[in-house]
Amino acid sequence: MRTTRRQILRLLWASLAAVAATNRGSRFLLAAVEDSEVARDVSWPSFRATPDQRGVSRSTLAEQPELKWEFVSKDGWVAGSAIVGSCVYAPALAGYLHCLDLKTGEEVWKYRSIEDPDPGKFAPGFKAAPLVTADTIYIGDEDGVLHAIDRTNGQRRWIFTSDAEIAGCVAEFEDKLLLASHDSFLYCLNQDGSEVWKFQTNDRINCSPAIAGAFTFLAGCDEHLRVIDLQTGKEFRDMPLESFLIASPAVVGDLLYVGTHVGEIVCVDWRKGEFVWRYEPARKMPFHASPAVTDDLVIVGGHDKNVHAVDCATGQSKWTFPTRARIECSAAVVDRRVFVGSGDKNLYGIDLETGKEVWKYNAGRPINGGIAIGEGFLICGEDQQNGRLLCFG
Repeated sequence: MRTTRRQILRLLWASLAAVAATNRGSRFLLAAVEDSEVARDVSWPSFRATPDQRGVSRSTLAEQPELKWEFVSKDGWVAGSAIVGSCVYAPALAGYLHCLDLKTGEEVWKYRSIEDPDPGKFAPGFKAAPLVTADTIYIGDEDGVLHAIDRTNGQRRWIFTSDAEIAGCVAEFEDKLLLASHDSFLYCLNQDGSEVWKFQTNDRINCSPAIAGAFTFLAGCDEHLRVIDLQTGKEFRDMPLESFLIASPAVVGDLLYVGTHVGEIVCVDWRKGEFVWRYEPARKMPFHASPAVTDDLVIVGGHDKNVHAVDCATGQSKWTFPTRARIECSAAVVDRRVFVGSGDKNLYGIDLETGKEVWKYNAGRPINGGIAIGEGFLICGEDQQNGRLLCFG
């Protein structure tokens, strides 16, 4: 009789349990294996948490979160982390993906983007958030290499090489993987890393591919929104956006929301290829953060130093929240609060209804890495030398 992967994991779990009481490393590995069996709604397993990239957590978070631990990396952190089960998967600019114990911040394992053990040799950094599945982590680096990593032990399974930097998170569609690269291609891969098809745009793709139904959405430096049919790999829609994008879009049904480099937040009907509305703040400055989208609001911070909350249906401003420096951090929503970091060195909690501050933490350094909220904890990062990964709960 064929042994299933679930049965193998249970056997491994049982063998590790026998030594877990005396071996700390085995306890951590045991937790990782146990977590890999269950996909939880309260996890944050990829960029913006869900395939539609709305940045809304189904977890809970303390009314007044407290700093639980911090973890330092020499070049800091720009990408968002993933939170699944008892582990945080944190991508560092120094070229390591760190698996950390969620409650303590202790390192379970780390994976380097190169196999050379010499710590003095340059390793391409990770600027993209990881995608965490039941048994594998997928993450691209700044040299254009996609790494498939065993979730339980941090060992390399395979790599796939594109021709330029990978700035966005990998997306999963059915049994396929979607990878966007600065080489201008969207790649569709099998889960063994073999190529199924690829689609070329006219310039670098900066975004993480959002998914709605059997479609994905590409935007970047060619100033176009492209809708790709994932069953065929063919273009369904090509719509000029009149701006290039650094941010990734969020999708709700037939509507797509994103902030642009020219300083607008736009709502697009992607099936029709039409703008529904375009929001312009008082000072038009770039939006490089990706939006958080609730049932009512589109929330995104900009280089004008403000967090903007815009009505999803009308594009009218509901409130703005001022900070003292530009905002690169992609905000995250949990219950009726939105959390966002600013270049003014503060992490803010803001009431969704009123736009008023309900919590603040001064980190002493700009917080520009994307926020993840899952399993009852919030993770964010500083993108400076010896920057800290901060965990609140």
